[in-house]
Amino acid sequence: MPFYHRLGEMPRVKHTTFFKADGKSLYREELFSSKGFSGVYSNKYHYHLPSAVKNVRELDWHRNVDWPEAPVLHHHFFTDRKNTGGNFITSRNVFLANSHCTISTAHVSEDTGLFYRNAYAAEYILVHHGSGQFLSEFGKIRFEPGDQFIIPRAVTHQFKFDTYDKNKLFIVESDTAYEIPRHFRNDYGQLEEHAPYCERDLKVPEYLDPIDEKGDFTVVVKARERYFEHIVPHHPFGVVGWDGFLYPFALNIKDYHPKVGRIHLPPPVHLVFKTGHFIMCNFVPRLFDFHESAIPAPYFHSNIDSDEVLYYVEGDFMSRKGIKEGSITLHPGGMPHGPQPGKTEASIGAKETREYAVMIDTYEPLRPTLNVKETLDENYARSWLENNS
Repeated sequence: MPFYHRLGEMPRVKHTTFFKADGKSLYREELFSSKGFSGVYSNKYHYHLPSAVKNVRELDWHRNVDWPEAPVLHHHFFTDRKNTGGNFITSRNVFLANSHCTISTAHVSEDTGLFYRNAYAAEYILVHHGSGQFLSEFGKIRFEPGDQFIIPRAVTHQFKFDTYDKNKLFIVESDTAYEIPRHFRNDYGQLEEHAPYCERDLKVPEYLDPIDEKGDFTVVVKARERYFEHIVPHHPFGVVGWDGFLYPFALNIKDYHPKVGRIHLPPPVHLVFKTGHFIMCNFVPRLFDFHESAIPAPYFHSNIDSDEVLYYVEGDFMSRKGIKEGSITLHPGGMPHGPQPGKTEASIGAKETREYAVMIDTYEPLRPTLNVKETLDENYARSWLENNS
């Protein structure tokens, strides 16, 4: 994470005695660390042992069904056509995956008392529709449409929505951590002046009263494609204080500050986060290029080393026909793609774009699932034929 943060009570010196009010029993310190003991970390102080588990059973929740016959083509599909409902865990539908990355959406239609922990992956979650509170042992974050959450691996959390009539999440899981690109930061870790966002744009946890409560609390633990139910004897949010650099945070896509150029700038200028196996970009409203002969529409290109995925959030998507809010396009590596017929010419003279979208470029090919097949725009791969020939 980009900066040190602390909330609640803790001893002045870490790894020392920290007694409860009775002066006899100890709060339990947990080091929450990354890259062994060499990456960013936080220290949490619990009312009770954080490792206590009463019962465990595996859940039959597997929904990631590959589409092995999927042709290697450009695909466009409508994620809103796959709306199974459920809570913030059970409503997820996987559309694309590889060994490092899983891309899903969730139409959250009901509340739940379940807690969730992804044991093997960090999660990026875009709140496309809905508002409410994100709760974790680190505290609370009020959310609204456009908020992009970065939830480190193994954070126990909940999403609590204000209402349950129209909520949608876009979710990207990663087996390596989400990081702020190194070239955005100076030698001290501070975001530099040229970065497209700064620390004051980030939503960090606020204090949440710790809950010292006994009972049977259910934590759903995800381990790649397997799910487990852990029954724990104390409320998971019984943390009286913590400090460090490793914690969940959010950045609203509308707080991303775009860059413009004299001629068309390539997608890396829209970079927002990176992982070990893919990068993520934010496309937001911006002025177009100011060369007198500029072509605002992107040029044709082949991503020979990566698959390109775009999730369309809202606005007028200048270079694509037939795109709707909630659409996803997949352009596989090694295949040229670009504006559809007429879109390049139509862009000449345009002064600005009003679109919001998220792009993922993966360094390993993605596998479509049957959810893609069920929601597919079957004419998309032929949409570059001129005069419909």
